[in-house]
Amino acid sequence: MKPVVTLVGRPNVGKSTLFNRLTRSRAALVADMPGLTRDRQYGEGRVGPVPSIVIDTGGFDPSDRGGIQDAVNRQAEQAIAESDVLLFVLDARSGLTPHDRRIADRLRTSGRRILLAVNKAEGLPETAVAEFYELGLGDPYRISAAHGDGIAALLDDALGPYVRAAAEPEAGEGDAGRPDEAEEGAEADATGSPAAAGASHGLVGGRTRVAVVGRPNVGKSTLINALLGEQRMIAFDAPGTTRDAIEVEFEYGGEPFVLIDTAGLRRKGKVFESIEKFSVVKTLQAIDQANVAVLVLDAASEIAEQDAHIAGYILDRGRALVIAINKWDDLDAYQRERIHREMTRKLHFLDWASVHEISALRGRGLGALMKSVVRAQRAAFAKLSTPKLTRALQAAVTRQEPARSGYSRPKMRYAHQGGTNPPLILIHGNALSRVQESYRRYLEGWFRKEFDLQGTPLRIEFRSNRNPYVRSE
Repeated sequence: MKPVVTLVGRPNVGKSTLFNRLTRSRAALVADMPGLTRDRQYGEGRVGPVPSIVIDTGGFDPSDRGGIQDAVNRQAEQAIAESDVLLFVLDARSGLTPHDRRIADRLRTSGRRILLAVNKAEGLPETAVAEFYELGLGDPYRISAAHGDGIAALLDDALGPYVRAAAEPEAGEGDAGRPDEAEEGAEADATGSPAAAGASHGLVGGRTRVAVVGRPNVGKSTLINALLGEQRMIAFDAPGTTRDAIEVEFEYGGEPFVLIDTAGLRRKGKVFESIEKFSVVKTLQAIDQANVAVLVLDAASEIAEQDAHIAGYILDRGRALVIAINKWDDLDAYQRERIHREMTRKLHFLDWASVHEISALRGRGLGALMKSVVRAQRAAFAKLSTPKLTRALQAAVTRQEPARSGYSRPKMRYAHQGGTNPPLILIHGNALSRVQESYRRYLEGWFRKEFDLQGTPLRIEFRSNRNPYVRSE
């Protein structure tokens, strides 16, 4: 499970600049709950010895409980509770302030590891950070969020304890980045189809790991209870901290699954009672641990920005996806048309995912939904042989050649698989850096149809052969 790093500090010390540095300006989600003026912002940490989840907070002042500041403080407190590590961001140029001391007093009671990140230290003497030792929270780290100075040392110490844990493969992780192994496995596949890859390929214990995700009150818990039924199958819950996911083993339609819950369910008798506490951290970590994500949308309301944020993170992580439009029975023909128009407009980047209209409350449409989950998982772990990929590539090029660039046209010679979960197809040839994005999308659609890759993202990379007549510098 990825460690969670939260940035805490008073206003204008550079927390957001540091957040953008750590996430490389790719914020993943915003907890856009109504009534909150300054929201927590979540991103995938892309700097440091291991991947992480980074949370940015507003200007924290635990002594001010009035008006807007109270809402900001509640957000910061929630982020602290979700954290493994706190980066207490301070300003070297303004020095240690009474406000900083109040925050330090609060953080000491958090029970979390705390590191002092003294920002804006570029150009200042070493003694400029000496006064921060007075906080009694360890050695201060001189950093410049704007220029990147000192960030590596800070992250090495912040995330060091998690390096060993990260060395153990997580459930559901794919083989991307290991083209040799992937190609050897692909050559052994005689058919190149997802079905031939085997239902258990890429699974832990032969079970498909499913994360049911979505914003609050879209019907996640109702869907989960409908899938679990009367609990006659093996089920267990493992509640831990406020952000630990519950995993439930169950069978549906004869297929074995593990449900990774993000709805805050707790066991109560033979059913699971919903405590609807939306947690962005839970959602991100459940997606990381899953083979397939089921994104639940509320047919009775508009598709929200947060729906698109969650979908974007699923795509970014390369997870297979099935979309469930819940409460479908409650809509008339006009409303059903509206939701489809909204999906085309707001979720157009997910046109490869199966969409199911369901009623979790009445149990309608669940069989087809779970069949798509299995199909998406098999597609994500499909082994595609080099001969079949190359023949499919040649057929696609014969039907439609890539556009010329200058006096030459890109030449595509062969293709092979470079990884799974999601499938990665490597195409080799000449002048492939000139291939237009529209042609890449054309090839993606062609391979999807040829190999039945419904429900999974598909990556295509072009590798140009070196021209022996061009002198290398």
